[in-house]
Amino acid sequence: MSTTTPTPPGPLVERPATLKAATLPRWSPLAVALGSAAVAVGIGLGAGLHSRIQWGLIAALLFIAGSYALAVAVEGTRQARDRLATSLVWVMFLLAVVPLASLIYETVQRGSEVFDVYFLTHSMGVLSDEETGGGIYHALLGTLQQVLLASVIAVPIGLLTAIYLVEYGRGKLSKVITFFVDVMTGIPSIVAGLFVLSFWILILGFDYSGWAGAMALAILMMPVIVRSTEEMLKLVPNELREASLALGVPKWRTILKVVLPTAIGGITTGVMLSVARIAGETAPVLLLVWVNPLINTNPFDGSQASLPLYVYQQYAAGTDASYDRAWAAALALIAFIMILNLAARGIARWKAPKTGR
Repeated sequence: MSTTTPTPPGPLVERPATLKAATLPRWSPLAVALGSAAVAVGIGLGAGLHSRIQWGLIAALLFIAGSYALAVAVEGTRQARDRLATSLVWVMFLLAVVPLASLIYETVQRGSEVFDVYFLTHSMGVLSDEETGGGIYHALLGTLQQVLLASVIAVPIGLLTAIYLVEYGRGKLSKVITFFVDVMTGIPSIVAGLFVLSFWILILGFDYSGWAGAMALAILMMPVIVRSTEEMLKLVPNELREASLALGVPKWRTILKVVLPTAIGGITTGVMLSVARIAGETAPVLLLVWVNPLINTNPFDGSQASLPLYVYQQYAAGTDASYDRAWAAALALIAFIMILNLAARGIARWKAPKTGR
């Protein structure tokens, strides 16, 4: 009769109670941020630093260093590097947002003192810049007309140029066009104004007008529209083009019905960026449109006004009343750009191709 010898037990292996490593609680970034702010205030007061910007920079550095050190002590080096990258992203985001928010807050606070219906519906007329009263109706009307005319010139040219470069351009001509578009992107606004001034007014002999200013603004718009539209068209998958062409649809119709609707959101954003750029230009307007405190509804005859030039004039006047009008005009310009962007996004969403079944 055979017997089985029992096997001696092997070495005991200690298993961890859990596979999850130690992690910081969710509220730890907030606690580190509050602690960094408190320490930064103490350092600023102790060192005699009276600028809140300096306090904020010290707090940002302490937040990054504190988050990394705490993560190394609790979670380890690998997770600490991830938290370091996250902290840097948040700090850079705040450094970009805080000045913008401060600018908007200051403009709204100081511009709302005289920003009302009277201010929007009256011009300076016979008032001088040192007197109280008056409004921006003439400047607002001039800006709307000049931006509209510039968009009528630049948007079709920019869109067609971008379509050619992406869909048709393969030779030396496309390289030349791309080179000049890149050069035009960096042209200062004063150079565009001088070009139109020398050609339109000095050589051809036409008078100062909103149309002359619109031509200079269109020169500044075109490269922005071309580059943004070109990048958006490149993002459209080639499979969509190939599917349309395989069904026997002509290429021009494929571009019109497939490619452009697919990229309409990005194209609209690029157009709005170009409009936002020219809406705040002062140099071409000062050279070509000149100055007119009265209402001129004809952009093709006589000088006009514009909001950026109006802001500059009122600030240069140096009185309390002119300062209030300058801030209110700046607020109107910001509101104008915001309304245009909201309208463009609504149109882009309306015209975008529908997804789903």
